Amino acid sequence: MTDNATSGPGPHQQKRARAGFGYGFAAYGIWGLLPLYFVVLAPATAYEIVALRIVFSLVVCLLMLAVTRSVGRFIRLFRDGSAVLALTVAGVLIAGNWLLYTVATTTGHTLEASLGYFINPLVAILLGVLVLHEKLRPLQWTAIAVGALAVVIMAVFYGAVPWLSLGLAFTFGFYGLVKSRVGSRYPALVTLTGETAMITPLALVAVALLGAQGQITLTSEGTGHFLLLLSSGVITAVPLLLFGAAAARLPLSTVGMLQYIAPIGQFILAVLVFHEEMPPERWVGFGLVWLAVVLLVLDAVRAPRAPRLPRRWAHPGPGTRKGHP
Repeated sequence: MTDNATSGPGPHQQKRARAGFGYGFAAYGIWGLLPLYFVVLAPATAYEIVALRIVFSLVVCLLMLAVTRSVGRFIRLFRDGSAVLALTVAGVLIAGNWLLYTVATTTGHTLEASLGYFINPLVAILLGVLVLHEKLRPLQWTAIAVGALAVVIMAVFYGAVPWLSLGLAFTFGFYGLVKSRVGSRYPALVTLTGETAMITPLALVAVALLGAQGQITLTSEGTGHFLLLLSSGVITAVPLLLFGAAAARLPLSTVGMLQYIAPIGQFILAVLVFHEEMPPERWVGFGLVWLAVVLLVLDAVRAPRAPRLPRRWAHPGPGTRKGHP
C-alpha cells in the first residue's frame, strides 16, 4: 500500500496547481502590461486617471459584492472602528501608489516603475524586521544589502535618487503591512471595497476640481476614450480576482515568485516599446537588484514550504511579497 504521507500530489491537486499557475500568470501578466493601457489614455492626466479609477473600481466592487451576496459583510465592516481606520490608511496608501505608478508610466519613466516593483519585496522584508520584529535568514539580509547598494549606485553614478521607484516600493510595502492587520478578519473583496470607498470622496473632489479647470477628458475625447476610462474599474478588479484564485491554489512561496512577472513585463515594455534610456550605470543598478531578487528566490526555495493562502486572505500583503499597480 502506498503511504499517503510520501506519495506525490494526486490528479486533483495537480489540476488545481496548474489552474493556479494559469491564474497567477494572467494576473501578473495584466499588471505587467498596464503601462500600455495608461499610455493609450492620453490626453488624460495621471490625476484624472487615478481619480476615475477609484470611482469606477468602487462601482465594480459593489456589483461584485451584490453578485457574491456579501453586501451584509461590507456593511458590518463599518461597525469595526479599527478596521475602518486601517482601511482608510490603506486606501490613501494605495491611491498614492497608483498615482506614482501612473505618473511614471505616462511620463516616460516606466523603468523606474519596474524597478520599484523589483525593490518592493525587499521593502516588505525590511518592514517585517522593523515593524513586526521578524527574524531574517542570511540570504534575506544579503538581498537587502545588495538592493540598498543598487539604490546608492543609481543615486551616485546615475545622478539622481530613484524617488519614483522608492515611493512605489514603500507605499505598497506599508499598504501591505496595514492590510495584513485586517485581512484575516474580512474577505478580500470586502476590504478592497472598504478601502476604495474610504478614498472615493477624495477622488470625487479631485474630479470636480479637474472639471472646474477644464482638465477632464472623460466625455470630450470620443466614445473610445470614454469606454477606455470607464474600463479602469474592470482592469483593476479582474487581475485581483485572478490573483485571489491563484493564491487559493498555490503555496505562498510559489505565488511570491510569480510576482516578478509584472516588473519583468514593465521592463521589457520600457526598453523595447517605449525606448527608455538604459545607460551603463542604470544597467549596473538593475543588475544588482536582479541579483537581490535571485537571492530571495534561492532563499524561498531553501526555506520550508509555505502553505496555501486561505481564500479570505487572498489579497496582496507583506507576507506574500507581491505588489500590484
